[in-house]
This record gives sequence, structure tokens and C-alpha cells, in this order.
Amino acid sequence: MNEIKIAYIGGGSKMWARVFMYDLALTEGMCGEIALYDIDKPAAVRNMKIGEKINADRRTVSKWRYTVCDTLKEALKGADFVVCSILPGTFDEMAVDVHLPEKYGIYQSVGDTVGPGGVLRAMRTVPLYEGFAREIAETCPKAWIINFTNPMSICTKTLYDVFPEAKAFGCCHEVFHAQELLACVAAEILKVPRPDRHEISIDACGINHFTWITKARYKDTDLLALLPEFSALYYERGYCEQIGFQKDDHMGSNPFLYGNKVKLDLFRRYGVLAAAGDRHLVEFMNNEWYIKDPETVKKWLYHLTSVDYRRSDCKAKVEESELFAAGKKPVNVVHSDEEATFLMQAVLGKGKIVSNVNMPNLGQMRDMPLGMVVETNCVFDADSVKPVVADRLPPAVANLVYRNGMNIETCYSGIKHRDFEEIFASFVNQPLCSGLSVDSAYALFKEMAEATSPYLKDFYDMRKL
Repeated sequence: MNEIKIAYIGGGSKMWARVFMYDLALTEGMCGEIALYDIDKPAAVRNMKIGEKINADRRTVSKWRYTVCDTLKEALKGADFVVCSILPGTFDEMAVDVHLPEKYGIYQSVGDTVGPGGVLRAMRTVPLYEGFAREIAETCPKAWIINFTNPMSICTKTLYDVFPEAKAFGCCHEVFHAQELLACVAAEILKVPRPDRHEISIDACGINHFTWITKARYKDTDLLALLPEFSALYYERGYCEQIGFQKDDHMGSNPFLYGNKVKLDLFRRYGVLAAAGDRHLVEFMNNEWYIKDPETVKKWLYHLTSVDYRRSDCKAKVEESELFAAGKKPVNVVHSDEEATFLMQAVLGKGKIVSNVNMPNLGQMRDMPLGMVVETNCVFDADSVKPVVADRLPPAVANLVYRNGMNIETCYSGIKHRDFEEIFASFVNQPLCSGLSVDSAYALFKEMAEATSPYLKDFYDMRKL
């Protein structure tokens, strides 16, 4: 049994913390302390109480000591793992990210990675991550860092740029959903019981939320070769692959479900399968393609997720968390589809595993610049994470990935140097901004920055806008 300490930055998380705590409780061979740190201390205290209820649950196999820390340094002291899961700003800032661009004819389905919203979110997040990286380097330099925060690529980039010796990787579950879709393809076309996604072997590469599957097999079957037949059946009506839902549930009101029509359209166009959810994919391409307006969104069988919905959803999660913490509602200790705890086991020497994560390019994506944060398969083993060299993408797809990846690189450089002109160079080149003149794009950029200035003014000279 490995006794370890996990420092959780964002330990008051309304969703990810609970998912992670459940997974840890059901992971054998690890125990120890989970140090929760959050600027919202009452939220961290609430999660500590939920952790104690998880410990008491009969299904729990690994019990943890939950503590709440007043400072980041206290949480990091002696940590073997650091988990980062924060919301940079409030829902007011998110509303600016997502909805203010609508005034300029730009719609966003998520707004947390690329597009106008992704750039502004990065401007708030990177300075915080610079501080995290410096404190980790000083306090627990040998700790493994697991990032869940978006924008994933730029957060991971910051950790390595500030702390080059960091042992960090970014985890995202979007590729898992693509594996689930491929499992559905196997079930529908081969007429077999739906396989577990772990039975679907893939080669995947790209950048976070814009990753592509170039090979996919179920046993001896090439699943990409089955996609034309699957597409002929489901392209128009769509197909929801998510566990716990029916294949037509994307037609309902749940804003997080989608019909994979965008994914199938891209496969028809390029011959490889985009591996993120449609809500993310559309933001990496010209806004005229799939997200011109709400009617276009409806045609492509996905939803725009409003910030009002997120506010309501968060309120419901807080109320549920309070019931869990008070013991008025039983905790539901089940393992999620996330893989973070399995990756932790692997680096602790408890077996080898291959999974897709985000790390700087060391050559695993040969068509992308070295140092750009890319998402590929990596081999996790004892105190080791080694990227797997991926198959090359078709040139047309590589060009799409390159443009978006270089936008992220430019955005990071601008934020690092607190240079509004360089940040704007990334902003105006966002595919979602393709319909804007340079003057209109700058007017939008300035308006968004000024509207979120309470979370920027401590790091940027706002007079230079």
C-alpha cells in the first residue's frame, strides 16, 4: 500500500473533486492525505466533509485523510501529486467569454479553449498557473502534476515554461467519448454486443479538444473502414454515444449531448475521425462552417451551452454537495470513466498503462513544432511518462491543427510578456473570428478585456489596451 499526499488546487470544486474522490476511494493500493486548497475555503470544507462520508461508505476500499489548507504552500508541502482543477474567474467572466461575442455575430458552444472566450480565459488563467508552477518548483519539485483545467494546452504550457523540470500532464476525457462512438460503430455494423471502450485500440494525436484518430481497431476489425456505412445510417439523424443515454437523446434539451454529425462530416471530408465532442470541434474551424448562428447549430445536432444554464447547474451541484456533507443524502461511490487514478497507480510502479494526455511535443507529433503542447498516447510506468510517436495526420488536417496550435503558442507568448498586441494577434486569427474586420475584432477584444478587468488588472497594464 502506497501512502501518499495529494495536493488539490481547486479543492472546493463542485464536480471534479467529488469525481476524483470517488475514484480514489475505489482505487486499491493507495491511501494517505488529500490536502484541499481553494480561495473559496467553505467549499473546500464541504468537500472535506463529503470525503469523510465517502470513507464511511461500505463500497470504499481506500480511505483518505482529508485536510483543508489555508495556503497553497501548506497544501503543497510534502505532496507526491498535485491536482489542478480551477475555474479562472466567476460565471460573470464566463458570460463575457461566451455571450459578449454574440453582439459581433460570433457564437460559442463552450468558449473555454479557443475562440474569443478561450483567449480571454487564458489571459485570466496563465498568471495563476505561473504562481502555481513557481510554488510547486520551490515546495514539491518532484511531485507529479495532473491538470484538469481548461484551456488545457496553455495551462500545461505554462507549467513547463515556468518550471522546465515539471513532471506534468493534462488529462481530458474527450477522446474516451470518441472511443465510445467507435464501440457503437462496432455494435451497430458488426451486430455484436457493445464493446467496452478499453477494447477499442486507437492512434490519436492533435491538440486538446481538437485531437484526431488515425487508426482504430476492435479485435481484428478496422473500425474506420466501417464508418462510411455507419455514417450512411446515422449522419442525418445523429447518434448519441454517451453511456447512460439512448442514441437519440441528443435531440432533447440536454446541452451537453450532441449527435456526432459534425464528427461524421469531418470524417467524410478528411478520412480520419475527430476525437473531441462536436461542441468543442466546431470552435476550431471557420465560424461559417458549423456555428454561424443558432439555426446552423440546430442543423448540426448539438447545442449552445448558455452561462445561465451553467449557473443553474452549479447551484444544483452546491445544494447536492451540502446534502452529501450533512449526511442528508447518501454519497454514490462509483468509479467514473476518468483514468487519472489509474495513471497515478502506474507512475507509482503498479503496472503499465497507455492513455492519451497533453504534454510538450518532444517529437511525438512530427508535423508540429517542438515544445507545442500536443495530445497523444503516452506510456505510463514507474515514475515515467513517455509520449508515443503518433501517425502523421493528413496534410489538410495537420494544417487545421497547426493553425490552432500556433494561435495557442502566440497567445501564450503574448500573455507571458503581458503584450496586448501579441495576444490580439492570436485573437484576430481565431477561426471563429474569420468574419470580423481587424477593427471589429479589436473592438471586441478590448470590450471583453475591459468587461473582465477585475480579474486582469493585477497582471496587466490595462492602460495599454
